Amino acid sequence: MINKNIKLVALDMDGTLLDSQNRQPEDFVSWVEAHQDIQTVIASGRQYYTLKEMFPSIFDKLIFAAENGAIAFKNDKMLYSSDIGYADLKWCVDYFEQDKAAHVIICGSKAAYMKHNTKKVEDVCGIYYRKLEFVDSLYDILETDSMIKLAIYYENAKVKEAYDKITELPKSLELVISGKNWMDISNKGVSKGTAIEELQKSMGIKREESMAFGDYLNDYTMLKSCEESYAMANAQPELKEIAKYITSSNDEDGVMKILRQL
Repeated sequence: MINKNIKLVALDMDGTLLDSQNRQPEDFVSWVEAHQDIQTVIASGRQYYTLKEMFPSIFDKLIFAAENGAIAFKNDKMLYSSDIGYADLKWCVDYFEQDKAAHVIICGSKAAYMKHNTKKVEDVCGIYYRKLEFVDSLYDILETDSMIKLAIYYENAKVKEAYDKITELPKSLELVISGKNWMDISNKGVSKGTAIEELQKSMGIKREESMAFGDYLNDYTMLKSCEESYAMANAQPELKEIAKYITSSNDEDGVMKILRQL
């Protein structure tokens, strides 16, 4: 039975709200407009500026927990951010500069930054990072912005292999696989789940009044932070194990099938 007392809905984007063609459900915007008593949170590994462009008509009605929870905005006002220290940033750049298959994006509050690359790689990264600046050296920009995350893109999708090789990550940092081609590095403790918990606290919303949807491992903590947790049918097995419910896949309107019942 659907809990009718929901006050917050947290939604992952890729593989969850969006279908495999990156399309939103046709009635999502109208649902948000009709349910302004429920705070809808877009929780994504994507950049804030990318997310903002995707919801022009309801931008002011949403909270964006971007970069896997490292930064949050509402109405262009930053609610909080978790900045990575210079020494940790430099360690990461030093490490991944040696991995020729890794394409590093350093995500700041003003923009994201990456070294010049092939058009194919730049186009793919541009999908997720609308404000993306290309530089000759990542070392030159480490102190030019408040850096909150590093996104590592592997064109050949060998993310798990690269992930398993990292054994010396600084203790203050945390690494998560966020997609079949991506892994993200942020300060330890930063996650979609901690972002949702901060929002719940600031708005006086209980865990029992919160609902979340996700499909990948970076959604794990977000689902744990909400009593009404849904893993998509296309979700990773580890997520299905801890979710309270399983809904249809992202290509079968899984999110909206539940939201329409609220």
